[in-house]
Formats: sequence, structure tokens, C-alpha cells
Amino acid sequence: MAAPLSDGDRRKQISVRGIAGLGDVAEVRKSFNRHLHFTLVKDRNVATPRDYYFALAHTVRDHLVGRWIRTQQHYYERDPKRIYYLSLEFYMGRTLQNTMVNLGLQNACDEAIYQLGLDLEELEEIEEDAGLGNGGLGRLAACFLDSMATLGLAAYGYGIRYEFGIFNQKIVDGWQVEEADDWLRYGNPWEKARPEYMLPVHFYGRVEHTPEGVKWIDTQVVLAMPYDTPVPGYKNNTVNTMRLWSAKAPNDFNLQEFNMGDYIEAVLDRNLAENISRVLYPNDNFFEGKELRLKQEYFVVAATLQDIIRRFKSSKFGCRDPVRTCFETFPDKVAIQLNDTHPALSIPELMRILVDVEKVDWDKAWEITKRTCAYTNHTVLPEALERWPVSMFEKLLPRHLEIIYALNQMHLDRVAALYPGDVARLRRMSVIEEGDCKRINMAQLCVIGSHAVNGVARIHSDIVRNSVFKDFYELEPEKFQNKTNGITPRRWLLLCNPGLADIIAEKIGEGFITDLSQLKKLLEFIDNETFIRDVAKVKQENKLKFAAYLEEQYKVKINPMSMFDVQVKRIHEYKRQLLNCLHAITLYNRIRCNPSKSFVPRTIMIGGKAAPGYHMAKMIIKLITSVGEVINNDPYVGDKLKVIFLENYRVSLAEKVIPAADLSQQISTAGTEASGTGNMKFMVNGALTIGTMDGANVEMAEEAGEENLFIFGMRVEDVEALDRKGYNAREYYESLPELRQAIDQITSGFFSPRDPGCFKDVVNMLMYHDRFKVFADYEAYIKCQGQVDQLFMDPREWTRKVIRNIACSGKFSSDRTITEYAREIWGVEPSATAIPPPNLPRN
Repeated sequence: MAAPLSDGDRRKQISVRGIAGLGDVAEVRKSFNRHLHFTLVKDRNVATPRDYYFALAHTVRDHLVGRWIRTQQHYYERDPKRIYYLSLEFYMGRTLQNTMVNLGLQNACDEAIYQLGLDLEELEEIEEDAGLGNGGLGRLAACFLDSMATLGLAAYGYGIRYEFGIFNQKIVDGWQVEEADDWLRYGNPWEKARPEYMLPVHFYGRVEHTPEGVKWIDTQVVLAMPYDTPVPGYKNNTVNTMRLWSAKAPNDFNLQEFNMGDYIEAVLDRNLAENISRVLYPNDNFFEGKELRLKQEYFVVAATLQDIIRRFKSSKFGCRDPVRTCFETFPDKVAIQLNDTHPALSIPELMRILVDVEKVDWDKAWEITKRTCAYTNHTVLPEALERWPVSMFEKLLPRHLEIIYALNQMHLDRVAALYPGDVARLRRMSVIEEGDCKRINMAQLCVIGSHAVNGVARIHSDIVRNSVFKDFYELEPEKFQNKTNGITPRRWLLLCNPGLADIIAEKIGEGFITDLSQLKKLLEFIDNETFIRDVAKVKQENKLKFAAYLEEQYKVKINPMSMFDVQVKRIHEYKRQLLNCLHAITLYNRIRCNPSKSFVPRTIMIGGKAAPGYHMAKMIIKLITSVGEVINNDPYVGDKLKVIFLENYRVSLAEKVIPAADLSQQISTAGTEASGTGNMKFMVNGALTIGTMDGANVEMAEEAGEENLFIFGMRVEDVEALDRKGYNAREYYESLPELRQAIDQITSGFFSPRDPGCFKDVVNMLMYHDRFKVFADYEAYIKCQGQVDQLFMDPREWTRKVIRNIACSGKFSSDRTITEYAREIWGVEPSATAIPPPNLPRN
């Protein structure tokens, strides 16, 4: 966010936020006062800051509602193919500022709030993050919703309205402590409950095969209550919908207990049903096979498919009567995108509805299902792939188990016909994995039940084709695609870095906001001294602002002239925060060894949450905080080096730290990070990347030129070769003195004097069980960090590289990603035509 404006600047500022007309300002003030009056409780005559926030949120929401209704009318009249993006996670962050940006209201609101003697930024800070996701997968879904609305697609996001999102992280004595994220405590001004569209979802029961067809009976029913959140496109009057389901017990839930006299028990038992939407599972890239999680996955799928079919049948605005009864055209009107395997049950559930309820012929139903569904794979880590026990399915979803067995049999018959006698291939390709515990492989179910399967960066899609789903690729190569991830430039440039957005707009106009490839025009200014100075100045302002924020929030004082070296993402062994930590220790030892030598000052910031049950990730946080404790309090080090752990990393903190970063760390072991999107956010905000050739880093290096990133370490083929040879960490430990010194310090308790054995598990893992080969890349990483220091000492050359990176980041817009999904998977065309605003006639 930009530095606070002086009175004069505030009135004359003309920026990409839009010029505030006097009429707009007056209207916002009037609306704000009206909402404030009706928001306040009668017996209170003093408004709190939260009252002001709610009044502003309702004022901004008023501008959405007419557009929202008009968008839905527009879709019903045109009857386009509708896109349904199914995801168990939507990591939305805050909504107020994003809505003001997309509606072009930010300057009007800023001026109106200023005139009322309030501070817009302070009100924005009151909003709770909607943290209904763990990391990359959920944040990607949020960016996609923004792009789908901006591109005028008739698209809907469907997920779960978790009462508690991703936990709040507290650091206590260096350890992560989790607190429940009660984000709905004060209400959510952006959602609208829609009880009229409440739907039943069935669990348990048994299956009966009758002459009239198959019946799933004696089930337990849970109600799915929809809550709708508007998703505005950028200045095009399109407002799409994210519909999140909340679980409610029906009124007769456990009534038999009541009839036996235990009324209290019967009412208390309602919690069992309502627990389904209580809490987000806090695992990133790790499968937890709990029954409640499977219930969540079926709950969102069952409710959503009923909603999709209702909308398909009655395509007139406000009409509830079926207009269509034939399902032949279903795939021409409906596209379902499965965001990873979590909504995989869409495939058997759609089959169940078509065959059992709508009486469509089995083969026809299978063709419709495959043409409707498409699957995005997000990970190649084996521990992340969902494999559900057959016994759990048998109990919870007996009819779906029958359907999956039947689909698998059809699939295996086809494979057997094409590859006679190849029993090993049949075993590898079966959706049902045999063994002590029979399991259903959800990724393979997604592949056989979809017409398109995509990875999320070119290198990842190659691994998907050549390794993870090799047999399936050989069977149906035409199914497999790549769709490199992207980020929305509205939130990740315009909103979080207005200073940079302004100087870019000054040079090339505002077209880049909806066509990020226009940033290429900045290449002309790579040697323009004024532009170089302006870019460096914006970065320095962002750093000063973030340093002030850290001092205020965390009571940490940092040197704003130092290099801001940032690694923020979920804590996971494969993301190798430990490599970063070893570099910090190495720098520390060099400073201690030669205190009078001049060093490039660095502030190393690491942030991210560890899954509560992930012991090693929690130990990594403890190590980072312990190393920071020693380094930050060593008088020999002074301002040369600081190690800061950024507590409770989340979307709203990302919006502050990313614009301030000089160096972005993207250092996963090659072949493990599917794509990454943080790497893209840093690139467009003017940080240089130190990274491995992994995920989207590969394409970033291709776009900007490898010499404009700091690329180091093993490539995928080197990792594979090392696996074949056998990775021996001790060889590196014995041959690299600085590495050995760092490991010996950790082992001896140098960083944990009160508990010398504290980090034995970390050292043991690094020495004997490290799947991600930290030591193998240590030497190359340290050397590469030396090159970073060299360049940082030449500010002009550093900033020239920054400008080149910004100019070459256009490919990484989620608008480009969604355009590719639309044309190559969903068979729809994005539209640049704006819907008329509510105050103009529709035609």
C-alpha cells in the first residue's frame, strides 16, 4: 500500500485508482452516514471503528447489488455455457479494497472517508481475512474467480463455508501455537444467505436394486444452506457468484431419540450434522483420510450438482419450472472443473443422478459425465494423493462405491483389450488399489472420468504425462494439457502496490490492468534514468512502510536500507526453508569470523504456517526462530544481518511484504513444486528471484532470460540421477566445511543452549532421511547468494534487472490462464464487452 497522502496530494492525485468525481464522493458520504445510522445499536451513541468498517462495506456492497442482479439476468437471457469451478478451498483474503478497485470506487471512498475525518487504510485493516484455504491451491481459486468475472465468463465458484478457516498462528517461545480462526465472529457483510435454495445431502444407508432401477434408501440427511458472495470483474459491471455451502441438521434429525424421551440429546446431536462445515482441514500437500473430510468432499459435490442440474433445467431468470428435461445438451451448457481430487466425487455423483434419478442409459450417462468434467492436478508428491479406504466408502457412500466399481471394470476391460496379457499395467491403472486395505485412487478416477487433465506449469505437466499418469497418457494422449498458473494483477499489483502501478501507467497507459502482456512495453524504459529512479524510489517507500509495520505489529526494528530477502509460503520439507536457514547460519559465521569486513546488510524474512500435525515443519519454525534469536542479539552482527519469522502469514500480510521484497526465495527441490504462484507475485512487484529450475520458475526464466534470475542447483534430471546413484548427505557434510560448521552448531545446541538436544530430529532427517536433498544444493545456493550480494551493491544494475522482470511477467496473469482454460477445456470464448451498468437500460 502506498504511503499516506498529504492533503494536497490527496486532492490532486490522478492514478490508476480512478479520478474521484465530486458526485461520487458526495454519494459515498451520504450512503456511509445512512448505513452508520442504521448499523449503530440504539442505546449506543458512539460508533466504534468496526461500525465504520461495516458502514463502508455496506456502502460499497450497494454498488455491487444492482450489477450482480443484472449479471444473472444477462446470463439467463443469453443462456451461455456455464462454468462451475469446484474447490474445497477459496483463499479469498479481504474483500473491501478489492471490490473498490474492481468497481473503480477507491478514490471516491478514500476522499469521502477522509472528509469524514477517518482513515481508509485503518478501516481496511479491521476486516478479517476469509482464510478458507491452506495456500497455493485455495489462493489460485480466488485469482481464477477474479479473472473469470473480468473476462465476462458465466462462472460460479462452489465450495464450503467453513465456520473456522485456516488457524491463526502464534509464535510462543519460538514454537508455533494454533488458534481457531473465528472469522465470522462479527458477521460477514459480503455474503447473502439463500435459504430458498437449501438442498438435502444423503449419507450412509443401503442400496436396493429393484425392477424400476437402483434406489439408495435409509439414508441420513444433512441440509446444505447456500451463502452467496459477489465476485466483481474489473470495471465491466459483471458480478459473478461464489456459492459456499453450510451444513444444517434437518428438523427431524435424530427424532427417534426424542420420541424415546431424550429430547436434549436429540437436539445436541444436531452438531454431528453441522460439524461437516465447521473447520477447514489445515493440511497442504498431505492427504488425511478422515471420515469427516470425505463427508466434506461429498457434501460440497452433492449440493453443487443438484444446484447445477436445477439451473440447467430451468434456464429462465427467476423461473423454477423445468424447461429442459433431456440431458443430451448437458455438456454443451455445463463445464465442471475439479480443482485437484477433492471434488472427485462429482464423477460418480453425476453418474448416480443421471442413471438412478434421471433414468439416462448408463453408456450415455458416462459419455455426458466425461464431456462435462475436467481435472486439474496440483501435486506429484505421493503423500498428497487421495486414496480412500473402500471400507469407508462402503459405509458412507454405498451407491457411489458400486458405481466406481462398475466404471473401473469398464475401464479395465478397455485396457485389457488394448494390452492383452499385461497384468502389471492393469494393476497400475486400476482405480481400486489391492492390498491389505483396498483403496480408491481418486486421481485415477478423475483421469478416467474427465475429458481434459492438466498440470499447472509446463515442467509439472511433463512430469504428469511422463511419470504420474504415464499409462493413462499412453492410453489417451489427447486428454493431457498444460495450463500454467497465473495471478490476478488487480489484487497483486493495483491493490497491493499502487505506487508501482501508477508509475507503470504513466509510462504505458492503463491497458496492462486487464492485459498484463502490455508490460512488455516497459522494455523501452530499461535504460531510462528517470524510470530507474522511480522504480527504486517506489521499492524504498514500500520497504520503509513495511519496516514501520513490523515495528508496530511485531516490535521488531529492521534496517530499511538492507536487502529484504523473503521466503513466504507453507512450511514444508520440499520447499526447503532449511536451505534458507543454513544460508543465514553461514552468513552469521562469516560475519563472526571477520567482523570488520564489509557485508551487504540483509534482513532474512521467513513466514508460513505448519500443518498442526506435521512435526518436522514445526521443528523447522522453531529452528528459524532460534537462529534468529542468536543472530539478532549478537552485538558483533549489528545491522548486517537479521532473521525475522513473520508470524501468521496470510493473504493480507502477503499484500504488505511482497511489494517490499528485494529478493524472492523459490528454492524447492527440482520436480516437487507443481507451479508456485508466490514466485509470480514477487516478480511483478519488482523482486528478483533466487530459485531452482522447478515449477513456474522455469517459465519465468524463459520469459525474462535466465541471466535475469538467480538460478542454481540440480535440475529434474540431476535429481533423478542422484536418486539412481543414491543420495548420501554425509559426503556433502564432510566435504563442505561451512555446511559442517552450521550442522555442528545446530547439533551442539549453539542455537538452543537451554535445550541442547532440541534439534536432533532435524539433524537426523537432514543426515539420513532427507527426500529433498538439501545438502546436495547447499554449495550452489551459497555461491548464488554471493552473486545476489554482488548485484545488490550496484543499485542501478539491480533495478534494470527488476524492470526487465516486471516487463516480462505478463504471461503470469490469471487472465491468460483462464483464457486458455476457456478456449481449450471449457469450449467458451471470453468477452471484452461490458454489461450495461444498472442505471442504463439493458439493451
